[in-house]
Amino acid sequence: MGGSFMKNKEEYGPDQVVNDIRKLTREYPFLSTGSIGRSALGKPIPYLKIGEGPFRWHFNGACHANEWITSLLLMNFAEDYARACANRVSFWGKSAQELFARSSLWIVPMVNPDGVELVQRGMSAIHPFYENLLKWNRGSNRFHRWKANARGVDLNDQFPAHWEEERARRSIHEPGPRDYGGERPLSEPEAIALSDFTEQTDFHAVIALHSQGEEIYWNYRNNEPPESRDWSERLAASAGYRAVYLEGSDAGYKDWFIANYRRPGFTVEVGWGHNPLPMDGFEEMYDDVARLLAEALDCSPS
Repeated sequence: MGGSFMKNKEEYGPDQVVNDIRKLTREYPFLSTGSIGRSALGKPIPYLKIGEGPFRWHFNGACHANEWITSLLLMNFAEDYARACANRVSFWGKSAQELFARSSLWIVPMVNPDGVELVQRGMSAIHPFYENLLKWNRGSNRFHRWKANARGVDLNDQFPAHWEEERARRSIHEPGPRDYGGERPLSEPEAIALSDFTEQTDFHAVIALHSQGEEIYWNYRNNEPPESRDWSERLAASAGYRAVYLEGSDAGYKDWFIANYRRPGFTVEVGWGHNPLPMDGFEEMYDDVARLLAEALDCSPS
């Protein structure tokens, strides 16, 4: 398997996400789409929904700007899943029709479109935050190390799950490429949108794709339910990743979800190398990640 969105792509940005979602919903009318909100610069943050079952899954990617390859992984997964449902064929060893009937999946492929655009294109003097971004990026117009949004806030340090402890641990008190959690939890429109969307949709389980390391983090301060460990081991076995018990990390989306809902939440660190991960390893990475995501859907109760 392997969706067509991976072909001839050197990078994958906000415009491609919007265009490809439009193509998918035209090709597969049983898909639906919308927006969870807008970024700091007003870009839409679209979602794609597939499935009609009672168990509500959520996958998201590109919370960190230079991890945009996770958006392409999710979009290819969505295309392969939709095609398998339409053709009533096997999907990574599972029945696509059965998964569709058991679970509903909302995918937000690119949480941080402004940051992704900075990483891929840099900026010109007409950028609304030009002077500040230049200062925060140590005078450089090269943003390949940039993880934050357009206001220099790390969106995965933005959630109200021991946010103060994470801020003290990071000891970063001004905007920059990474690890600045903002002046308060949920100060950024992207984080607010994801939090509100999660609360409104009442997901039963979530996966946040990041890169890199080929690891799965599944716990948070003993708030996770008993099935989280078992599910993480299933996901790890499907992809050849490691399920890792993580301590000393707070304020992430997965942390907040587990603490708030006491339901399974996972951070999956895809691939191996330095961010942004190179495209020459994409097909192998996609093979691992697609198997993992299909296995996650198969964890949905019958």
